[in-house]
Amino acid sequence: MSSESVGGILGAIVGAIVLAAAVMFGPIGQYGKPPRPTKVEPAPAAAPSAPAAPAPRGPIIREVPNQ
Repeated sequence: MSSESVGGILGAIVGAIVLAAAVMFGPIGQYGKPPRPTKVEPAPAAAPSAPAAPAPRGPIIREVPNQ
């Protein structure tokens, strides 16, 4: 046998092993996978709460003394 025929036979064996592994581990992508669970959001409240007042940003100067 020549080296080309031995290489062809080994290539066919490696190709068959790769194909068998691909079939064993399943298809690539979303096919064959279980669906993702959906998020369940709680029901909205009867009356939405009012937004909180913003925090003060610094000192408030109401009067400036004149001297």
